[in-house]
Amino acid sequence: MGCCSGRCMLMFFCALQLITAVERQVFDFLGYQWAPILVNFLHVIVVILGLFGTVQYKPRYIVLYIVWSVFWVTWNIFICCLYLDLGGLSKDSNYLSLGLSSYRSWWKDNGPGCENGNLPTTRWQHMESPALVSELGCVLEFQYIEVMHSALQLFISALGFVFACYVVNIFNEEEDTYLYK
Repeated sequence: MGCCSGRCMLMFFCALQLITAVERQVFDFLGYQWAPILVNFLHVIVVILGLFGTVQYKPRYIVLYIVWSVFWVTWNIFICCLYLDLGGLSKDSNYLSLGLSSYRSWWKDNGPGCENGNLPTTRWQHMESPALVSELGCVLEFQYIEVMHSALQLFISALGFVFACYVVNIFNEEEDTYLYK
């Protein structure tokens, strides 16, 4: 059997998820964010199983991928809410480091265009106007980079979910046609 368009698209989205998950994993390692490291590791395993199920015509692995995709979308919504300080969550909390370290997002200190070397020691811009300085000269603040990473993961996962459901449906229809022959 050749590669139907649904199978090819699912393989494409699985491969794309692997690439983006490994990229995200690297930055989570650099930021010592232990919870995302564990979840990303499980994500890579399940996506590989989903890819294997697609190539080997194993619907059970694809169903596992579908169930995981629901969790993965939920996780990425949590990450977006955390970094945008929505729903009582705060980007300054230590949820992602599991309370084991004081590290935050790698992007906080190494974001595009950030020049943290020039931070004043008092961390106040002006003594008469006490506005706290967190980053100087950042092109894009770290929380928005993290939200963009999660939004990309959400988008890819949602499309992967749709194509996985389609492929499982095709596999079930093909199985039914073989039973009636």
